[in-house]
Amino acid sequence: MGRAFEFRKARKMKRWSAMSKAFTRIGKDIVMAVKEGGPDPDSNSRLRAIIQNGKSVNMPKDNIERAIKRASDKSQGDYKEVLFEGYGPHGIAILVETATDNNTRTVANIRSYFNKCDGNLGTSGSVVFMFDHTCNFKIDKENLDPEEIELEFIDLGVEEVFIEENEILIYAPFDCFGVIQAELEKRSITINSSGFDRIPNITKELKEEEIPDIEKLLEKIENDDDVQNVYHTMN
Repeated sequence: MGRAFEFRKARKMKRWSAMSKAFTRIGKDIVMAVKEGGPDPDSNSRLRAIIQNGKSVNMPKDNIERAIKRASDKSQGDYKEVLFEGYGPHGIAILVETATDNNTRTVANIRSYFNKCDGNLGTSGSVVFMFDHTCNFKIDKENLDPEEIELEFIDLGVEEVFIEENEILIYAPFDCFGVIQAELEKRSITINSSGFDRIPNITKELKEEEIPDIEKLLEKIENDDDVQNVYHTMN
């Protein structure tokens, strides 16, 4: 079923199991989307996608509407997306996506996590090349043929299409997100959720006794309020 599928199945995101953390993440995404393209989801495709993601994790409609209203307030601070790169123990590469309104605080926190767990925060470009930046969409498989979807969307950059439970998953390079979203909407195909992944080109197998060292660092990073996503090369 492809490398993306195996990666998706293997990756465990503890943070997403905590509903409140998911809501916090989506709330920040809403602020950034509204600041960038306005509060109307009909004319703001990024906001439209984020609202779909909120619904997919059962985020209440009132929460979404309040987040949009807050983001529209001029007194609401903005969040900046910052990517951190580094190495954890045993040579495991780690990428950390953050959304922060105080970069000085976030830099200090992320650096402290790496230092306390025998890792090293690297410079820009030090590990990002080890990951493919991809986009993905989940759509209902009812009345749709995955093979036909793959053939019809291949010219838009789609690389993998497969079934997971009752949904069709579509994977493509990061830059193809907009055109695929537009085509799905043009065809009135309901997008259940969408997002981005950074899939490692290579992974490293660790000894059983080494794994807790990485898990300790990942847990510290994931529990930080400024952190949106964490990716790594541990198999």
